[in-house]
Amino acid sequence: MGPGGFVPGGRYNYERVERPKSLKEIPAYLKKILGGFFRRLFYIFSLVWQTGPWILVSMSLITLVLGFLPVTGSIISRNILNALQVIIEERVTGSPVSFWGSAVMFFIILLFTQRLLNRIVQRIYNAITRIAGEKVVKQVRVQIMEKARELDLASFDMPGFYEKLENANREAGIRPVTIIRQTFAIISTVIELISYVVVLATAPDLWWAILLVVAVSIPSAIISFVYRRKTASYIRIRSKDRRQMAYYSGLMVDKDLVKEVRMFDLSDKFIDSYKNVFDRYYKGLRKLIIHENFWLIMIALVSSVTNLLFYGFIAMHVFSGRIKIGDYSLYTGAIGSVTTAVNTLISTSADIYEGTLFIDNLISFIDEKQTVAPIKNPPERVARNTAHTVVFENVSFRYPGTERDVIKNVNLTIRPGDTVVLVGLNGAGKTTLIKLLTRLYDPTEGRILLDGKDIREYDTKDLYAMFGIIFQDFGKYAFTVTENISFGEINKEIEPECIEEAARQSGAAEYIEKLPCGYDTPLMRIFEENGIELSIGQWQKLAVARAFYSESDILILDEPTASLDPMAEQEIFNQFDKLREDKTTIFVSHRLSSATVATQIVVLEYGEIIECGDHKTLMAKKGRYYELFSTQAKRYLDSDAEV
Repeated sequence: MGPGGFVPGGRYNYERVERPKSLKEIPAYLKKILGGFFRRLFYIFSLVWQTGPWILVSMSLITLVLGFLPVTGSIISRNILNALQVIIEERVTGSPVSFWGSAVMFFIILLFTQRLLNRIVQRIYNAITRIAGEKVVKQVRVQIMEKARELDLASFDMPGFYEKLENANREAGIRPVTIIRQTFAIISTVIELISYVVVLATAPDLWWAILLVVAVSIPSAIISFVYRRKTASYIRIRSKDRRQMAYYSGLMVDKDLVKEVRMFDLSDKFIDSYKNVFDRYYKGLRKLIIHENFWLIMIALVSSVTNLLFYGFIAMHVFSGRIKIGDYSLYTGAIGSVTTAVNTLISTSADIYEGTLFIDNLISFIDEKQTVAPIKNPPERVARNTAHTVVFENVSFRYPGTERDVIKNVNLTIRPGDTVVLVGLNGAGKTTLIKLLTRLYDPTEGRILLDGKDIREYDTKDLYAMFGIIFQDFGKYAFTVTENISFGEINKEIEPECIEEAARQSGAAEYIEKLPCGYDTPLMRIFEENGIELSIGQWQKLAVARAFYSESDILILDEPTASLDPMAEQEIFNQFDKLREDKTTIFVSHRLSSATVATQIVVLEYGEIIECGDHKTLMAKKGRYYELFSTQAKRYLDSDAEV
């Protein structure tokens, strides 16, 4: 369990801290709450420090300046008013007085210098935080991508994982820098508050005003923190609603689905689904917001009445001659500033507390543990450019969070140079078996040996690099043709002649050479206006070209020709016969004509191997393979007869 309390396969438990049931439990409760808060705050500061130490240093210095500027302005304003009062009094008594010879003009110039400096510093601060925001977003996004790179494929099968991923991505753009800025704002506010408290402490009979302002603000602090926690918890728990809203709105703008949505008139269904989920999500959130602000308004009324009494009390001091008009301005401004500062401290602290609760989403995602990792340290290195033997020993597998085995007690040996064809109906477990072999998943039971050693002992990158694989749901990437083919061996320096040879072998060269920019043509119209949309058959030939381009020891082809016509399929199989030579090759294909050249045909049904042998042996056996092959052959013969 990570710091946020995520249980694999389950829901993420949001900083569960049991509420105190007695007064004795309150200290322990506060310790847990504050401990979690400061742990998350430290994480955020370390994240920003990693992005750039200059961010924290510059923000710290500017915070100090912004903390002292307000009280400096108030003191200068007080001096202006008091100087003006002196001038007026002297004129009333008939004393000679010169405006330009007084200190008024000096203080006015000083005041506007202070205000100009304040504006300049604020602008610099805003520029720094905006720049920092962009850099921190990049830092967090990269962390999320790097984490996703190392996570187990099994993680992507769990709803709880997508909940964490959605929350982490949602917070990456705003929370870290916002929290840092708010934290420095608190420091600046504290400096300002202390300065005004010192000012009030010099006033006659006003020391009690400070205590009263703080006392009135305590209920506001409690309400703010309670409702921020409730709101954060509600938003976290309703992650499913937000993902559903994103899904329904995404369906309406998905270019691959727009044709079907339009033809089947599904728009109203998806829009209504979005509205229904939003109404459910919004109802609870609105209730929390209304309740919180009702209580805060009540407290604001009490605070306003208290300040009214303070202002009247100070006015009486002016009337009695105990203080000057400038002092009235300073002291009333100080009381207002203390009230504002205390409220700012409360609201900003509540915002920071709420923000750090949301940051738990990011921390929990980053702390997700990888289990598909070498079990040996240092890991074994995979021998390359040589023949390999693969052995499945009593292998069973079930997907995370499920109880049904999709692979059941499989025992299978694949020898060097074998051509293995996996046969079976949809759902038989063919693709899952390949995912186990390539260690995208680990078996639930049993083990898989590569050259006599458990594949879990090998370095995973080494292991992945030895396979040249085309999945049934192969990738279509918005890059150029050359880049798409080069993804078959990403660490290999791109050589145009090798790219073109791979395209010729897959049959893709014929259409590539007719594209506007040939091998430099951008594919898909997501980013480039001159991007080209390929047909599914053309994409499949491009995916096959990736396999030809890779320098693999074992070729794995999961339905590599499903979208090709029979002639194009036969052409590719002929090319593969040349390519594989002494390599081990594993095919998954529903067109059983490809099985006739296999050294080993493995027939799967409901995750179990029910037959194994070459084409001649299995046809003579007249079992399940015979039935499948004969049925398919008859369908082709009947089609030819009709033609």
